[in-house]
Amino acid sequence: MIERDLAPTLAAAARSWPAVTLTGPRQSGKTTLCMQAFGDHPHVSLEAPDVRAFAVDDPRGFLAQFENGAVIDEVQRVPELLSYLQGAIDADPTPGRWILTGSHNLALLQSVSQSLAGRTAVLHLLPLSRSESTRFADCPGSLDETLLVGGYPAILDRGFEPSDWLAAYMATYLERDVRTITNVGDLNTFNRFVQLCAGRSGQLLNYSALAGDCGISQPTAKAWLSVLEASYIVFRLDAFATNTRKRLVRMPKLHFYDSGLACWLLGIREPGQLHSHPLRGALFETWVASEIVKHRANRGRRGGVSHYRDRSGTEVDIVVERTEGTTARMALVEARATATPNSRLLDGPRRVRAYLADSHEDISAVAVYGGAETQHRSDGSLVAWDKLHLSPRLAPT
Repeated sequence: MIERDLAPTLAAAARSWPAVTLTGPRQSGKTTLCMQAFGDHPHVSLEAPDVRAFAVDDPRGFLAQFENGAVIDEVQRVPELLSYLQGAIDADPTPGRWILTGSHNLALLQSVSQSLAGRTAVLHLLPLSRSESTRFADCPGSLDETLLVGGYPAILDRGFEPSDWLAAYMATYLERDVRTITNVGDLNTFNRFVQLCAGRSGQLLNYSALAGDCGISQPTAKAWLSVLEASYIVFRLDAFATNTRKRLVRMPKLHFYDSGLACWLLGIREPGQLHSHPLRGALFETWVASEIVKHRANRGRRGGVSHYRDRSGTEVDIVVERTEGTTARMALVEARATATPNSRLLDGPRRVRAYLADSHEDISAVAVYGGAETQHRSDGSLVAWDKLHLSPRLAPT
């Protein structure tokens, strides 16, 4: 298994905090990473019924068997264990003793915030970024292959056919994980809802339209979307907030963390099929947005990514904000799947940069596109899709 970009951040957190909580979607590589980074720790999983029963019946005894700490997988399965872990940490706050992993963001973080506030670092391991994928011998070479394969490690590490592996992944997700998080009732309707979300990836999130197309109520649509967020299937890119007089659209954008899963849900099975698909541009935007989110998560950074759209229709797909020392910097990013570099790709970022010039000092205009050549022009940068991770504006070190 290749080294993950999160590894240095994880190691640094373990040197400072008595516990580190690592969340992320199922099969993103959390257990493998923890075994690599903390090979001297005992490792237990609360997925195993007998282990889980021990933790539920006798939490003090369960923790006492690990004198020097342990890696505990799927800790959200026994949330009450965290209250007892709080006492163990207070008794011995040695950094790096306890490493906790979980696949359900909402349930786990609620429990962590209640029981382990101030005692644990919280990090997120998402599917492979492009920079990580290139470390595999069978890394996809073309843009369409990259979008289609996605970033779940098993597909690249063990040579699974993407469509077969993703089909099994979704079956497990629906039958097991969804029922664990909440009672959604009709799984067939929920599956249809997930497919409809895939068709809206990279687009403004309209709950009314989504609910209507699925035949469910708006409250149900919001609840089900929260389930998808909690299990790291999708994320919402909030609208950019500014104090300028521009009237901005406040709706978030919907994105999938993994473009391969979105493609599979849309019935796209071959690169050629994707190349001519009407949603190729939206899927590319989703891929770019998720790459930026992954790079920030791998460095322990949260937030700072949004989208811009005003009432006149001027928009930028992704707004990346970051601070270097005392300097606030911003990148306005347009994602376009075309392979041809063209200055018009920068029209949106340049226009929005002009709008924000009075309130923000350091603003760069960037277009990530489907071609092979990165060009730094006087009024902005055209960044080749497979060089995105090399751009300091988009993938901070």
